[in-house]
Amino acid sequence: MAQGPEVASFEGELARLLGAPGAAAVSSGSVGLELALRTLAVGPGHEVIVPTYACDAVYHAVTRCGATPVLADADPDTLGLSADDAARRRTPRTRAAIVVHPFGLALDLDAFRGLGVELIEDCAQTLRAVVGGRPVGARGRLAVCSFYATKLFTTGEGGAVAGPADLVARVRAARDYDEQTDLAPRFNYKMTDMQAALGRGQLARLDAFVARRRALAARYRATLSGVAHCRVPADHGERHVYHRFVVAVERPLDRILAHLERRGVTARRPVFRPIHRALGLAGYPNAERLWAQCLSLPCYPLLSDADADRVATALAEALAE
Repeated sequence: MAQGPEVASFEGELARLLGAPGAAAVSSGSVGLELALRTLAVGPGHEVIVPTYACDAVYHAVTRCGATPVLADADPDTLGLSADDAARRRTPRTRAAIVVHPFGLALDLDAFRGLGVELIEDCAQTLRAVVGGRPVGARGRLAVCSFYATKLFTTGEGGAVAGPADLVARVRAARDYDEQTDLAPRFNYKMTDMQAALGRGQLARLDAFVARRRALAARYRATLSGVAHCRVPADHGERHVYHRFVVAVERPLDRILAHLERRGVTARRPVFRPIHRALGLAGYPNAERLWAQCLSLPCYPLLSDADADRVATALAEALAE
């Protein structure tokens, strides 16, 4: 059925999860990014800083608003947006920055406050992470979530925008064009009650999902920390929920992927390709290095300990070749 009481209840539960005054459920995380930008009056003539080592959705959201995406390099330690490189690329036209919390790790937004622009947190991969004693999504101007099938919990398709009540009200006004008194630009970006009901059931299990992901990460870390040519992520405690377990390998990645595939292990680069590559741009050395070295290993709640051990063994074999 259409947007109704399940959506309203889901929104309240999300707001509490994020430590935000309000939340508006929408049809996808990509849509959430676009509506967050529009709500902050981002449009033609403005620039928005986005990470090049990230999903294309951040780029498309900016262009759909008529603004110009400005790509910034990655931080080699967090794999997220480099605050230093973002500062170098800021201009008087910069209106906002989208800070993507990468692969389950919550970034510290204090490093980005010096930009002096609106900060949008992309929490698609990081719900339930905590940084500085506050939940991810509670420190930017707006937070955007995704509930796609592969995310920490799902509504099948879906997303949300969370933040101050007045801004969330603008998102709600923009997501639905029906029975409005004016003809201001609006969209059909609603979530259905069926999706919200699924999301509420999943949200009730989020703590268990995250606990299992952290247990798998600890198992991988213990097994792979002594493997040559493999660097495992540091233990970030409550800051990391391990949407992905990303290792860096010092061997040709395509050969490693081929070996894992032969062993029946589905692994991949955590980012399909940096956005600057699609645009034929240079000047992003950290993102290039991460793309060449980083590997995302299977890490999801239904993965058994035995299967995780098989993944680690297959990777160790590939690196020993």
